[in-house]
Parts: sequence; C-alpha cells; structure tokens
Amino acid sequence: MKGLFICIFTAVFSMSLNAQSIRSAQPTQLGQTPLSLSVDSAMPKLEKLYLHFHQYPELSYQEQETARMMAKTMAEMGVEVTSDIGGHGVVGIYENGDGPTLLIRTDLDALPITEQTQKPYASRVTQLDKNNQEVGVMHACGHDIHMVSLLGTAEQLIKKKHDWQGTLILLAQPAEEVGGGAKAMLKDGIFSDFPLPDYILALHVNAELPAGQVGITSGYALANVDSVDINIKGVGGHGAYPHETIDPIVLASRMVLALQTIGSREISPLEPSVITVGAIQGGTKHNIIPNEVQLALTLRSYNPQVRLQQIDALKRMVNGIAMSAGVPQDLMPELIVHEDERIPSTYNDPALTAQIKRSIEAELGADNVLILPAVMAGEDFGLYGKTKEKRPISLFWLGSVNKGKYANSLTKEEALPSLHSSQFAPDYPVTIHTGVRAMTSSAMGLFNQ
Repeated sequence: MKGLFICIFTAVFSMSLNAQSIRSAQPTQLGQTPLSLSVDSAMPKLEKLYLHFHQYPELSYQEQETARMMAKTMAEMGVEVTSDIGGHGVVGIYENGDGPTLLIRTDLDALPITEQTQKPYASRVTQLDKNNQEVGVMHACGHDIHMVSLLGTAEQLIKKKHDWQGTLILLAQPAEEVGGGAKAMLKDGIFSDFPLPDYILALHVNAELPAGQVGITSGYALANVDSVDINIKGVGGHGAYPHETIDPIVLASRMVLALQTIGSREISPLEPSVITVGAIQGGTKHNIIPNEVQLALTLRSYNPQVRLQQIDALKRMVNGIAMSAGVPQDLMPELIVHEDERIPSTYNDPALTAQIKRSIEAELGADNVLILPAVMAGEDFGLYGKTKEKRPISLFWLGSVNKGKYANSLTKEEALPSLHSSQFAPDYPVTIHTGVRAMTSSAMGLFNQ
C-alpha cells in the first residue's frame, strides 16, 4: 500500500537485484484446494461487493457509506459490529472459543483521482475535497480489493469455524491515504476497549506483480514518511536591481541542491534515506524578485534514528544557507514538520511473517509466493505495531496485474499503471480469489499453531 502518501501509496517498486527474478516469475496454476473451491462458490457475491465499492468510492474522512456497507456485511455474517471508531472506522468481533486473538485490517478511503480506465464499471463519483473543490474519486490504491478480501476471509473463517478456535477482529480503517486513520482508531481505544490482538495482519495490492501471486517482505517493508514545508523569506524588489534584494528564489535553488548532500554525506550509506523536493512555489512576474518562496518536501527512511537525523540536518542546513546570504534573524527560514501527517515505517515481525509465508505457500504453492524487497512508500498500518503493547504485525503484497498485460510488459516493455494512477485496473476476480485464500490460510495457521 496519499498526497502524503503515499495511502499513500505509490507502488512503482524498485527491486534492483531481485527485479529480474521477480519479473521472470510467472504464476503457476492455482491448485483446487478445499479452500479454493469454497472461495469459488463465494466469488459471485464478492465480485458484486467489489463492483459496488469500486463504483461508489469516498474520500478520506468521508467514508460514511463505505463504512455502513462494511458494517452491514459483517453483521449479516454474525459478527458483533461497532461503528464510528476513529471517525468512520468499523470494528467487528467474532468469538470462537479459547485461542489466539487475530486482528485483520483493511482501509476504506479512495483518492481524489478521476478514473480513466474506460472500464464499464469505472467510478464516475465526484466529491468536495478538503479545499471545497470538486474532484473525481477513484479506488486507485486497491482499497476496494482490500475490503472485499477482508470480508471474504471473514466469511471463510466463519464457515470453517469448527476448524479453529480464537477471536477474530475485523478492523475497517478510514483515512489511510492521509495518514490519519490508524492514529484516530488507536486514540479511540481499539487496543483498550476491544480484545487485545496477539497478531495483526493486512494485505496490500501490488501493481507490478501478476494476479495469483503474493509477495512477502520480512523486517522493514515500508518507510517512515514525513511531509515538511520550508518557508524561505527574503527581501523582494525589482529584477533589474538584484543587489538591492535578498533573493529567496536563489536561496531556494541553493537549498534544493544542498539538501541532497544530507543523504550522500551525512547519513550512513548503509541506511536508506530519501529527501525529495516535490514543489517550489514563489514569484508572480518575470521582473519581480519575491519576498518569499515555499518548498514542499517528502522525507523517507526506515530507521527512526535516520528520520531524526534528516530533520536535524534540514534545519541546520537551511538556516546556514540563509545566514550565508545575509538574511536577518527575523527573516530566517521557517521549517514545518507536519507531525499530524507523519507515518512510521512498517516493520513486519520476522517470526510472524515466516509463519504466514508457510501458510500461504501451503495454500497457493511455493512458486506463487515471492520474497520482495522493502519499498519507500508509506502505510499507516505500521502504527499498530508501534504502540506500548508492541503487537507483532505483518503486511503482505497481493499481485493484481492481469497475466496478459504482465506478459506484454515483459516482452513489449509496456509500462504497467502504478498505484495512484488513473489507469490502474486490477484483474479483480483473480486478485480477490487469491487475497481471500492467502489471508484465510494465514489466519488458520495462526489460530492453529
């Protein structure tokens, strides 16, 4: 698995050493296990749910109807449902005797993107965004697949309730794409007002992996994400008399280049670090030097200490460049780290990840389970593993690309639409079928280990 965001999520995966082996791997025929046959019979209902969620997406913090549909579907299965947790979040509890407590999480929100897939079921929804602008809305990050996979997993586990014991928690989280949903649900007491989970699982679609395959990453899987604004102040004036000004555009240009030396010269080359300037805004006319320029940055890392090092170095470097240009103290740059939007890295517990890998391999076949490298995208799922309770978490990747399109991307070098693309169109029947099997088998393995 945002403007931040990531939700988030771009999944144009840079797989370096693993890229060739991953791209050459083709999904083998999925075996007809008893679980597979059971999911076959559930597919008409699951596909209907998918088409509903896909055609009626809702932006972050506006997921009322999506949450209502999730709650209604859970309740019809016999799940005890509590709504409006952390906004439009839903918590479902299914108790099935003594045993472990497993929480499975999905996200609910969509993105402000106008869908351009030309599919007959494409979203045509528009909503007002936080700036009161009308925007197209699309599930371009696969949250519709995530929701249906969770509901399909719940159905299979309840159907097979005599084969396991424990407590199943179904968590439908709002506002993943803006980094606020997990924080809000934790603040609203999901670990104090409901059974405390022994394990926490999630899946996320992958836009570069064929449908039918699953990707596993142990340890760090997704990055720390920070949004940072830098307001650079100067003394404006006429473009013909630059000597009478302190030009904030020149200062901004120096900073953009200098900031790259933080990763190349201040942080260990063994520690991943990305500092990207995503926007520069300033000035109004060719011959006017403005008073102010704004930079918008995204910071990525895995190690929490590297994150702190990035921010400290940013502050020092920005102030140093301003001082070198003679900026007076009252006009020193303002650096704003948006703590409310911060997303911590996702660390997949190695023992838990190894267990779910074994379960998925037993269900799908080892050839359909790949080891993938960590990515620099962000996901607020990581927060569930960073509370004082220190619950083990693991998120796995779910292949979503039509096999024919995937083959064309290899032979004809046709680029695949990424997550957050208006062209993203997963092969949803195969993806959902695989997602339900992978998550159900993972849950059964944990309940029965």
